Amino acid sequence: MEIPYFKLNEEGLNRFFGPLEASIMEAIWSATNQATIKEIQERIKHDHDISFNAVMTVMNRLVEKGHLLKIPHPTNKKITYFIPVVTKEEFLRKHTGTVTQHLFKDFGDHAVAHMIDALDGVDMEMLQKLEQKITELKHRREP
Repeated sequence: MEIPYFKLNEEGLNRFFGPLEASIMEAIWSATNQATIKEIQERIKHDHDISFNAVMTVMNRLVEKGHLLKIPHPTNKKITYFIPVVTKEEFLRKHTGTVTQHLFKDFGDHAVAHMIDALDGVDMEMLQKLEQKITELKHRREP
């Protein structure tokens, strides 16, 4: 389940997915982690005027890309449930981590400087978490 590119000019999940894919993933993550095509179409219809077949096509592509699994209904062969391979939190942790690692690898000091500058707008709780992580990292590296 690799993301082939990261879109800087987008927001939220649209940085990792196309707009319809992002809406579908958001809907399925909020749907107790399992849903049918029809249920997802109902959930996203206020944002996307889209047909059942279009939703089905995108959901099947998300299966092919490794983001969703298809599970047949135990008694009704006409119903298929889709479930996400990972939780939203796991997805974000993995892919934001990958982006951050690549920024540090490719741009080192510049990436660090910009991340520090970005902390100016962060709340105190986030700063405390960052401070705790830095302290833990320092202790792991001490001889």
